[in-house]
Amino acid sequence: MDSLTQAVLGAGIQGAMLGRFHGRKALVAGALLATLPDLDVLIDYGDPVSGMINHRGFSHSIFVLTALSAAMTWLARRWRPSPDYGAGRLFLTIWLVLITHPLLDAFTSYGTQLLWPLTPTPTSWSSLFIIDPFFTLPLFVAFVAGLIMGKRPALTRTLVWALGLSTLYLGLSLAAKSVIEARVQHRLAEQGVSVQAIFSTPEPFNIVLWRVVARTADDHYVETISSLLDTAEPEHIKIPLNTSLADAVPGSPQLDGLRWFTGDWLRYDDIGGELIASDLRMGLGTGYYSFRFRMAERTGPDGAWQAITPAYWPRERGTPELRAVIRRIWQQHPPLPLAQWERHMTRHPALTDGSAR
Repeated sequence: MDSLTQAVLGAGIQGAMLGRFHGRKALVAGALLATLPDLDVLIDYGDPVSGMINHRGFSHSIFVLTALSAAMTWLARRWRPSPDYGAGRLFLTIWLVLITHPLLDAFTSYGTQLLWPLTPTPTSWSSLFIIDPFFTLPLFVAFVAGLIMGKRPALTRTLVWALGLSTLYLGLSLAAKSVIEARVQHRLAEQGVSVQAIFSTPEPFNIVLWRVVARTADDHYVETISSLLDTAEPEHIKIPLNTSLADAVPGSPQLDGLRWFTGDWLRYDDIGGELIASDLRMGLGTGYYSFRFRMAERTGPDGAWQAITPAYWPRERGTPELRAVIRRIWQQHPPLPLAQWERHMTRHPALTDGSAR
């Protein structure tokens, strides 16, 4: 999630646990502590793919953060112990502030390595967009109110209510995801489409409109846009994954890592002799995926693939498309022009300043 959301969540937890003793200081300390796991963005891994698959790694591990919580508790109790509460309450507070950061991240589609150094596919429950004002607003309002109130009895109650509302919203997001996936799977089954796996994610800033990607047995994927408010069939498009292109690239640790990190929710395109891998989990949809990487190029007389140092593939910002997606939340017609957007996927864009991430 975005840094503001993580900060106000941490402030809410620490304020609810220690606000009666420290007032505003508890809120500020919680906000700062909650942003700590994201300091891994300062590490340069050498290329964008390595940076992507290592972000939300060791600093988001429940094992590392539990050990860090214990160390911070020991230091705090040794150097500045509070007579108002013991080590147990302090440890639980620090642990909750730190551990809820990666847990909240795991509700997005990016992928979070909760069990690092173990290496299962990173966790991606994918029921929240990375920025969701409906989740953040109660926490932010409570944070501001807490700064105004200071050390008052109402502080704890206000923060607990805000945390409860945001937790309820998380539950609603999972329920909405379940409804949408069941609806899309039913429609595909009626059409005789053999689905091997399915991945769904909310479109920006809401949990009403969803993008569902279904991997089929014939190396294609079906992408569907569906809203809880729809009254007619949702728009969809079937597109090849071209997995054979990736299988033909020899010796690319970055490509292997990207396939692991995304659960192989990748599409591959040969664009002018360059192999482009697109992460299907994030973005507005076909033509406007958030992460696309140049992974290999054809070399030699036989045109064999040669792995290269990965680089971002230039993409369009998609501002008009974002407006169309937001309108689509409540208005099903006109449908999103998925076939038109798809044509952007294999175009070789001009390299202009600011065109790449």
